Amino acid sequence: MSKYILLLGASSDIAKAIARRYAQEKFNFYLAGRRLPELEKDAIDLNIRYGVQATALPFDMLDFNNHAAFYRSLEPKPTGTICVAGYLGEQKEAETNAGEALRIMATNYTGCASILNIVANDYETRKEGFIVGISSVAGDRGRASNYLYGSAKAGFTAYLSGLRNRLSKAGVPVLTVKPGFVNTKMTEGLPLNPVLTAQPEEVANDIYKAQISGKNVIYTKWFWRFIMLIITSIPEGIFKKLKL
Repeated sequence: MSKYILLLGASSDIAKAIARRYAQEKFNFYLAGRRLPELEKDAIDLNIRYGVQATALPFDMLDFNNHAAFYRSLEPKPTGTICVAGYLGEQKEAETNAGEALRIMATNYTGCASILNIVANDYETRKEGFIVGISSVAGDRGRASNYLYGSAKAGFTAYLSGLRNRLSKAGVPVLTVKPGFVNTKMTEGLPLNPVLTAQPEEVANDIYKAQISGKNVIYTKWFWRFIMLIITSIPEGIFKKLKL
C-alpha cells in the first residue's frame, strides 16, 4: 500500500529537507502550502529524483473554514502528517499592530491545531498514522524579543502534548520537535551563532530518526535541550532583567 505524507507548510526550507529525507524511504507526498508554483516545482523534483509520487496542493493555514474540505479531498488519505508551518513575524510591529500579532499566533498555533484536529480524528478512527509538529525552543520560555512567536509555539507544544496523550490509546504517535537556530529563509539576516545553528538537512534527519523510533519530544540540535534547561531554571526576578 502506498505511504503518503501530508506536509503542511511545504515551501519552507525545513519542509523541503524533510520531503527529501522521507522520499529516500519511498514515501509519497501531498505538498500543501500557499506558494503553489514553487511547490509544483518541488513535486516534479521529488518525482524525478526519488521516483515517488508528489502532488502540490494549495493550502492556507489561516483559512480555517476550508480545512475540513481540504482534508476530505485527499485520496488516498495520508499515513503521516508533518506540520512545518511557521511565521516568525515582527515582534515590535506586533506590539502595536493587532493584525500582525494575530497572524503570528494563528500561523504558529491556532491554524496548526485546526487542521491537526481534523487529521487526528481520521487517524484515531483508522488507528493508524503518525503526526509530527514543529514547535520551537522559543516556546520554552518567553523572551522580550519574540514573546508573541514564543507564546504561540508554547501553545502548540502544549497542544501536541495533549494530542499525544489522547492518540496513544489508538496507537497513533505524536512527535514534538523543538528546533533551536536553523539556517533558513525565515532566519536570514539574524545574527545566529554558527556553532548553535543547524542546517535544514540536520533537522530533517533528526526528525526522521526520532519519528521511526517512536520518540515523543526532541530538540534539534540535541544540545538545545540543555541550553533551554539552563534558561528555564533562571529565577524570574533575574530573568526579567536580562536583555533577551
